[in-house]
Amino acid sequence: MLLDAPQALGFLGAALLLTLAPGPDNLLVLSLGAARGRLAGMLFGLGCALGCLSHTLLAMLGISALLAASPLAFGLLRLAGGAYLIYLGWMALRSSGGAAPQASQSEDSLRQLFLRGLIANAINPKVVLFFLSFLPQFVQPARVDGTLQIAQLGLLFTLQAALLFSLLGYFAGQVGEWLKAKRQRGLWLDRLAGGVLLALGLRLLLLG
Repeated sequence: MLLDAPQALGFLGAALLLTLAPGPDNLLVLSLGAARGRLAGMLFGLGCALGCLSHTLLAMLGISALLAASPLAFGLLRLAGGAYLIYLGWMALRSSGGAAPQASQSEDSLRQLFLRGLIANAINPKVVLFFLSFLPQFVQPARVDGTLQIAQLGLLFTLQAALLFSLLGYFAGQVGEWLKAKRQRGLWLDRLAGGVLLALGLRLLLLG
């Protein structure tokens, strides 16, 4: 059974506000979009959004609850997520200002940016807990199809996040294209993106 209109609209309104609120995903899409161009920012944002499908699946299977209840499992996931963000930041800092215009980016590099966004979101333990606590609030207990409701809510969240992150990456890329007119500007954009990634990774490792 599909979500009813009040349920879907109420959830969508909350999801839009949460997606637009400043957070790690927004910062990543903004910084990488500015550093690598519109298409790169959009693909990275799309990867981040589609990573939400993995959290939806975990919530449906109840695995998120098990992770939340196990300090060891949650800690390992947090370490993996933080280390991955630090790795991405280090790679950006090592760049020699290679924030090239979109047209010169290879298909492989764009595919890698999409996969990086997907992985960065999928192994973020805070998103695991967010989906575990957020989605069930909009499930109608009177209905017996609770798992199906969670699946539909997760898909709805993913779709609106894909749209918003794509727009964010596009406009960040527009600004970045102007800033990248000179090589030195491109170098500093890469440094900025790397700094944001490192800061988010360290924050996840140190503060949880």
